[in-house]
Amino acid sequence: MGAKLYVGNLSYQVTEQEIQELFSTAGSVASVKIIADNQTGRPRGFGFVEMSSSEDAQKAIEMLNGKSFKDRNLVVSEARPQEKRERGGGGYGRGGGGGYGGGRDRGR
Repeated sequence: MGAKLYVGNLSYQVTEQEIQELFSTAGSVASVKIIADNQTGRPRGFGFVEMSSSEDAQKAIEMLNGKSFKDRNLVVSEARPQEKRERGGGGYGRGGGGGYGGGRDRGR
């Protein structure tokens, strides 16, 4: 069974292929995903690597945590399960939009 790793402090110019090559020095890599901002599409500076075995994952943590890569010291640790977040844009569940017609036709 594989193990998912969190990889932080990534250079914004790094590619998934480069991460794949780096982590393959520790063992077999099942997948790589760099997280991008939903609105801008720009990388957020972290991602996830799934190693093929928990032994390879532990080896990757030992080898790569704190290692300098693209002028950044990597943070590599076991990924935690994603916390469930409430959907909505604020405004107490009303979607965050302005009320009262948004100012149209006021005073007429």
